[in-house]
Amino acid sequence: MDARTFFGLERVAGEPNRWRMEVLRALTSGTGALFGGCGLGACIEVMEELTGRPCIWATAQYLSFARPPAVLELDVTEVVRGHQISQARVSARVGDMEILTVLGALGQRPLSLEGQWAVRPDVPPPLDCPPRPLMDRHAGTISSRLDAKLANGRAPSEFPGPPGSGNAALWIRLPELLDMSAAALAIIGDFVPFGIGQALGKRAGGNSLDNTLRVAHRVPTEWVLADVRVHAVADGFGHGLVHLWAEDGTLLGTASQSAIVRAWRDDQDQPLTELEGDVKSR
Repeated sequence: MDARTFFGLERVAGEPNRWRMEVLRALTSGTGALFGGCGLGACIEVMEELTGRPCIWATAQYLSFARPPAVLELDVTEVVRGHQISQARVSARVGDMEILTVLGALGQRPLSLEGQWAVRPDVPPPLDCPPRPLMDRHAGTISSRLDAKLANGRAPSEFPGPPGSGNAALWIRLPELLDMSAAALAIIGDFVPFGIGQALGKRAGGNSLDNTLRVAHRVPTEWVLADVRVHAVADGFGHGLVHLWAEDGTLLGTASQSAIVRAWRDDQDQPLTELEGDVKSR
């Protein structure tokens, strides 16, 4: 399926710059609220649709939570349109409450100058890595729609433990969304909170304050390596970066975030044995 179908985006009749998206549990995080990467991805999708141009970068500021049942309304504006680049803005609301604001640039410039200088970590291929264990709070959420393999990281059962290096990595596949779009990268890039727990060696994560996606290349790839690099945790906040790699070593893009660091409650630290039933939320 395409990204529009994955998110359930529908254009509002008679209003070409307005879209609606039902906030379903399948688009939420373990907190029970809309997963930040899904919010950013949906906003990127409507910006690309309006401008007819591919995303170069987009940044989201998360202002509030959207929980099911809710309908997110996305108002998209092409603020500036140049010969090759557009600047756009999306305001996403539930009723009168603004949930997130996204700014972005879109376009393409044919140019012979190019290169890649980031270095991909040396990790086993996806099929040689163990699956990332899910907790009961992940049942029916966006995490249950991802295939995730621990390329460099610890399972929740290994915490608490010693602090990590600040680097962790997940191979991630979206079985429903195999086209390598900017919207897909927005979802896969929202894993700095995962890296925070890995870095601290604690049962911890966080709520994203922001997410900025920068798209470098679009190449076909079934799996994407989310190469998470946590820079610091201080004053209750964590800061980090995710390099997004195709299986062939192409750098697809980068995503950077700051997050409110939170410890998990003990009653959330239970392995997921079924994908249906009652689920605790934060």
